[in-house]
Amino acid sequence: MTDLTNAAPVAVISPGLPEDQRRLIELDDDIAKIRTQIATADLARQRCQKPIDPDWFHRARTALRHLCRERAELLAKGTGRRRREKLKDALLDVLRDRHDPETWSGILAEAQARSEREGL
Repeated sequence: MTDLTNAAPVAVISPGLPEDQRRLIELDDDIAKIRTQIATADLARQRCQKPIDPDWFHRARTALRHLCRERAELLAKGTGRRRREKLKDALLDVLRDRHDPETWSGILAEAQARSEREGL
């Protein structure tokens, strides 16, 4: 049974999120769970002074590696870009299309000067 008080399952089932973002949330949650299990096993090892089961540890690390790889592939595809950045890109495209090259160069120079003044 899914615990709906956990933020990740709630975010995953919430409407309006693109499928890639939902998968990214699931991956982050799964990665955190495996890291917690490994840390808990290490604490138990320290407390009881017994070694961690090497087969279990290998499977956990392998699963973690595969999840991290899938997450990296999703981010490389661009799913990690925030909507605000996408909106800014779309806004720039619209403005560039509506202005002639000289005006656009002036707007771009003004934006770069403002960016330098504000230390961006």
